[in-house]
Amino acid sequence: MRRLAAVLTTALALALGVGLTACGESDPVADAGAGDTREITHAMGATKVPAEPKRVVVLDTDKIDTALSLGVTPVGAATAGEAKSWPTYFGADKLTGITEVGVLTEPDLEAINALKPDLILGSKFRQEKFYDELSAIAPTVFTEKVGVTWKENFLLDGAALGKEQQAKDLLAAYEKRAKDFGAKLGDADARKISIVRFIPGNIRVYGPDSFSGIVVGDTGLGRPERQRLEGKEDKRFDLVSAERVNEVDGDVVFVTAYGEKAAAEQAKVTTGSLWKGLSAVKAGKAHVVSDEVWMTGIGVGAANKILDDLATYLAA
Repeated sequence: MRRLAAVLTTALALALGVGLTACGESDPVADAGAGDTREITHAMGATKVPAEPKRVVVLDTDKIDTALSLGVTPVGAATAGEAKSWPTYFGADKLTGITEVGVLTEPDLEAINALKPDLILGSKFRQEKFYDELSAIAPTVFTEKVGVTWKENFLLDGAALGKEQQAKDLLAAYEKRAKDFGAKLGDADARKISIVRFIPGNIRVYGPDSFSGIVVGDTGLGRPERQRLEGKEDKRFDLVSAERVNEVDGDVVFVTAYGEKAAAEQAKVTTGSLWKGLSAVKAGKAHVVSDEVWMTGIGVGAANKILDDLATYLAA
């Protein structure tokens, strides 16, 4: 018994030693092994993650965008409730082999465990109550907020995936592209871009701290006064009733719908007289765009797709 205890104690000490030295500057044994780890500080604390994770589960739409943008195909991913799908703007071939693991706010823990992940990426905003259970399955890294901090989230998730420099490079390239696009327009700030989203039972206008609002802002394009949300603590979005849809007007209006029910409501409102009376609609400058790109993508891949739409519709 004493010998067994000594063996177990030695094994434990060795295991701890590898975990600790792998996070240090150098250790020949750890550096040569497959068990290298790095410590990532995130919304829920600090977590040791594999240096090169191979089986990643992602629990928010921005995490799917981030992983695919960085060349990592998750083994599992949650879906956005009404959308019931993953980002199609990467192409169907990029989604092959991903297993569904519930929806954003209710991840399927049993399905996640069955995938034997070595890293889980999630969001404190959406999945905080599941953190302990997820951490018991695999090293779990959570970002704090959604949307407003999308760039910081991208870099944090990139670091967790072992792709920190690649993430920095992709973000810098996007920001340069956005700035260059606005400069080529010449009068970017003079053009007031309205962003409207239909969700079941509501119409939203999106402000400067939303994902799509940040992307539009990165180009230097202007926003209608109603959508600057000045004086409001939350500058992500605000609600507009169907009876006051005239408040969504701008020089150019981009419209999305979240799911089939919202699309039906959008069709009803946009065939009405109030909508048809908008100056942008009369000028032929109201455009229906992809909700998964403008709203749920929340990553550098989606951000570049928004720039594609802006280039398409503002070039004329």
